[in-house]
Amino acid sequence: MGFQHGLSGLKAASAKLDVTGNNIANANTVGFKQSQAQFADVYANALGGGRNQIGIGTQLAAVAQEFTQGNVTPTNNPLDVAITGNGFFRMDNNGTISYTRNGQFHLDKDGFLVNASNYNVTGFGADAAGTIIPNVPVNLRLPTADMTPKPTTSFMTGVNLDARTDVVTDPFDATDPDTYTHSTSGEIFDSFGNSHILNLYFQKTASSAWDVFATVEGVTSAGGGAVALSASTLNFDSSGIMDSSIAPFTVDVNFDDTSIQPLQFSLDLTRSTQFGSKFGVNMMNQDGFSSGRLAGYSISDNGEVRATYTNNVTRTVGQLALAGFSNPNGLKPMGSNQWAETAESGLPLVGAPETGVLGSLQSSAVEEANVDLTSELVSLIMTQRVYQANAKTIQTQDAVMQSIMNI
Repeated sequence: MGFQHGLSGLKAASAKLDVTGNNIANANTVGFKQSQAQFADVYANALGGGRNQIGIGTQLAAVAQEFTQGNVTPTNNPLDVAITGNGFFRMDNNGTISYTRNGQFHLDKDGFLVNASNYNVTGFGADAAGTIIPNVPVNLRLPTADMTPKPTTSFMTGVNLDARTDVVTDPFDATDPDTYTHSTSGEIFDSFGNSHILNLYFQKTASSAWDVFATVEGVTSAGGGAVALSASTLNFDSSGIMDSSIAPFTVDVNFDDTSIQPLQFSLDLTRSTQFGSKFGVNMMNQDGFSSGRLAGYSISDNGEVRATYTNNVTRTVGQLALAGFSNPNGLKPMGSNQWAETAESGLPLVGAPETGVLGSLQSSAVEEANVDLTSELVSLIMTQRVYQANAKTIQTQDAVMQSIMNI
């Protein structure tokens, strides 16, 4: 039976060399997971059995992949994504779903996020307001067109009005600083995306009452650029806190250019205070913006894809999905860094990154292969010795048989 032992050993060593060689060959393959050859001994069936039964060699039991974390390396592509922790990217190839750890992505000519094999990356879409729609994963398509302008509909600011200042009795005149107590300004946008300066003036009329006036391009009177406030008085209590019953004001703006739609927006001053300290602007924001060209993309740790435009607006346009498996070793390798689910792997658990057991993402980075070249090279040497030893058993058995034949 010595020939059988040696032959099975040679086959096992050859299989081990193939697995080790494949690991080494893919040491630079992004997202590759090294494999391990697992062997089992072989015994002939015997009616009697017993403790003295001798095996007849070895056999390849399985080639198991090791889904350990690979090193994460930065890149210069913002659409490159590395997974830290559990999960796979979910890919769609004309309806055929596969899974990968290789996050080297780019946009095709139609704006779809794809890999080098033109498989579509799937995820969750977003509505016009940038809210993620966590429904069935779809092929992610990122916008490439210019962003259309949005006129201002809300302007919010919070100021501190100095309680120590004197009451002003003169009628308000934007050109005369003596007729108002404090002033500040902010940017607003019309329907064409043109920028305008909104000036706010605060006139103290009583110990805890202030009138508010507004101008756009310095104009307050009727005619082009006229500005009207629906209300204009702020009241404060003895602690300097603004009366909570005062609702945001409505501001109407007419422009000299009649082709520009009149602008109407709410002016929210509810975060204002009246303390005995210098006038100051604590916060200011508004929701309008001009048109903008796409400047680039970024991907957050939870997979949200954000588009950045030249008008300094950032909008969420989608979210990458991850899929987890209870038994990743049951996945079927398909080549091109892809795996397919099987009955042994279990059903995929699809969700957003950083939810459940799914890991997080890192953009502008890739996950390297988890191949340890040092240990693989040592394995080559050891496997070579095993191959030589099994060849020696065949040679020895041949010598023994030759001796018998010479008797």
